[in-house]
Amino acid sequence: MPNLEIRQGAVMQTIIAQMLPVVAAKITLKDEGSNVRWTVDLPSFRLSKFAITQEQYLLFSQSQMEYAENSQKPIVEISWLEAIHFCNLLSKKAGLAECYSWDSAGEPLCDWHANGFRLPSEAEWELACKAGDNTVRYGELNDIAWFVENSEAQLHKVGTKAPNAWGFYDMIGNVWEWCWDIYDSAVYGSYRVFRGGGWSDPARSCRASCRRKSHPSFRVDDLGFRLAQSI
Repeated sequence: MPNLEIRQGAVMQTIIAQMLPVVAAKITLKDEGSNVRWTVDLPSFRLSKFAITQEQYLLFSQSQMEYAENSQKPIVEISWLEAIHFCNLLSKKAGLAECYSWDSAGEPLCDWHANGFRLPSEAEWELACKAGDNTVRYGELNDIAWFVENSEAQLHKVGTKAPNAWGFYDMIGNVWEWCWDIYDSAVYGSYRVFRGGGWSDPARSCRASCRRKSHPSFRVDDLGFRLAQSI
């Protein structure tokens, strides 16, 4: 147990150090299928420069998932529900206020004023991905992303491609990333948004504005998440 606590403490320090600030801004999002646009005023927040790794997830969750213990590849096969539970677990370990709770009907709620870890909203995600630029990618795709044409059909370690101008790695490619938002409750019910494209996707899916969705219990081998934190 002491060795586990020492490891957790060291990894927690790394996680906290990798939370980069993003200043308040306004961003306009677009759903490419319906051509609907909406504008969001975002307060300042923090976002992790990397997706959560297999090492980090397994160390704190004590999951029995069969991944390499010290792997720096992103955790995948994680549902949206598992991701928010992990955020609460990590917040508790860090002595921070948990962001997520559930109402009497079992529906998840987010306290945006809590100082714990959470998933980014999709507006936060897109703002951080674009890093002050309004283009669909923050660089040449081969330089910034693992996708179907260069991934050799496999997941890669975080941080092995070039970051964007704000220091965030792998916002495009390698793994899709869960966001907090419901995609369209009138049509898809509780389906949640994920962003960014993955190692098995073509170039057209690896863009800052590309939106996908699935049930919060959905798991797949190119879908993970990164941490956000309110300021």
